[in-house]
Amino acid sequence: MMPEHPSGYGAAMSRPDPADLLDRARAWAAEDPDEQTRAELDARIAEVEAGGDDADLADRFDGTLEFGTAGLRGALGAGPNRMNRVVVIRAAAGLAGYLKDHGAPREGAVVIGYDARHNSDVFARDTAEVMTGAGLKAWVLPRPLPTPVLAFAIRELGCLAGVMVTASHNPPQDNGYKVYLGDGSQIVPPVDAEIAARIAGVGPPAEVPRGSGGRVLGEDVVDRYLDTVADLAVDGPRDLDVVYTPLHGVGGTSVVQVLETAGFGPPRVVSEQEHPDPDFPTVSFPNPEEPGAMDLALGLAERYGADLVVANDPDADRCAAAVPGPHGWRMLSGDEVGALLAHRLLTSGKQGTYATSIVSSSLLGKMAAAHGQPYAETLTGFKWIGRVEGLAFGYEEALGYCVDPEHVRDKDGVSALLLLCELAANARADGRGLTDLLDDIAAEHGLHATDQLSVRVTDLAEIAAAMERLRRTPPTELGGLTVERVDDLAAGSADLPPTEGLRYRLADGARVVVRPSGTEPKLKCYLEVVVHVRPEDGVDAARIAAAGRLDALRDGIKAAAGI
Repeated sequence: MMPEHPSGYGAAMSRPDPADLLDRARAWAAEDPDEQTRAELDARIAEVEAGGDDADLADRFDGTLEFGTAGLRGALGAGPNRMNRVVVIRAAAGLAGYLKDHGAPREGAVVIGYDARHNSDVFARDTAEVMTGAGLKAWVLPRPLPTPVLAFAIRELGCLAGVMVTASHNPPQDNGYKVYLGDGSQIVPPVDAEIAARIAGVGPPAEVPRGSGGRVLGEDVVDRYLDTVADLAVDGPRDLDVVYTPLHGVGGTSVVQVLETAGFGPPRVVSEQEHPDPDFPTVSFPNPEEPGAMDLALGLAERYGADLVVANDPDADRCAAAVPGPHGWRMLSGDEVGALLAHRLLTSGKQGTYATSIVSSSLLGKMAAAHGQPYAETLTGFKWIGRVEGLAFGYEEALGYCVDPEHVRDKDGVSALLLLCELAANARADGRGLTDLLDDIAAEHGLHATDQLSVRVTDLAEIAAAMERLRRTPPTELGGLTVERVDDLAAGSADLPPTEGLRYRLADGARVVVRPSGTEPKLKCYLEVVVHVRPEDGVDAARIAAAGRLDALRDGIKAAAGI
């Protein structure tokens, strides 16, 4: 198996011949069934013909938007290197071809969901018409809904596959296309390559058979999902003042209904971000991890003295949280939320494998072992975590959590949010908070502190050069800690498929993982240190020591990689 390659960006192609570029653009415009993108492309062609700069046009035809393990994702617009109806029709035809080639029964069903981004409903309708044109059934969710509803519907309805039209927390100019197979998990190699090969063989969109728009499902499948999520909460305290934001996404009504069904009072919803808006007007980047994205929610919580702030990203498959502290509100890291949710499930007796990604904290393994449960590590992404055999709980540090794999084998920001509220309400009833629970976990297993260093580059060769320096001259120590073992992840192992990256295991349980981003021109370094909590000093002292060690690790890997 070849290493998993980054997708979503790539080295620029050589500048095309202007005449050839115009010919390709005119041919594309002639095939484009969408009046808006056709007019957009005609305008760009006219500008270049009049002697204008052809950089934008060249970028639109700089290869094709690659179909990979994340499906498709990119900026909206005309051309093969953008998200548009031509690209979506061909992707749907390639998926239909793959399903039929692998024995899909006649009129087997594909369920299709979509969020509230620009053109999501259009791309969903095109997908449905291509599926019915191929002789399959198309079942379309009734309105813009969270991605986990789609993942739930695949298994609940016994479908062959599922498609979710979403770009998750990408900027407003983007959209995407996520593909699941019948087990409810996202596609992984070699399925992605097999579908991509069939997409490459699809002709002009006018030649793709189109049928009806399929069957629009009723609200009953949504209600079954919401009831299933609400049932995860057990009886207990419900007194909790919660501030919530869906960040202009589709999670709002689902979260409010789930909390109500589970017995919680209505949350204080950030009014400016309450309703879906594809332009995301109050945030520069609709990702709760980004600086500033949570400011309105934190301000609302401060005004009312709330107990907890929770947020979803725009398609509600991720969950973020913030808690009050002596120095104001503090965002919990993905690893901290993962530890809290694992604590909730382990102490309630949830049996099975507890899994996380290689770049997430190693704490989960210790927690699982203490409760006699198996533990697994996978490559990054829920396409891998969701496939762990016997999965009981999975999470990754990028705010993704799977607390109910029996029903949703993907990250689910709605169910994670509910269990986090349940934990907070129980703690509040005891006069405590979520940070107290984290302190308990640290006292038992050691304080596991994590951080991340991301270096954005303008030339992708810089990333390759940094990885080459690390391989050519392996560091023997990082941040004053001895490097005890180096794993070159590109070689693969019995447990992990090959992927580009290096993992350093250091003294005292510390760890550094270096890998190129899969979606952005960044080199990412994931840092972890483990500090024993001395009863006489307490967790606060361990946190201070950990912060110093993380700073030293950050400086050490920067120097070793030459970044």
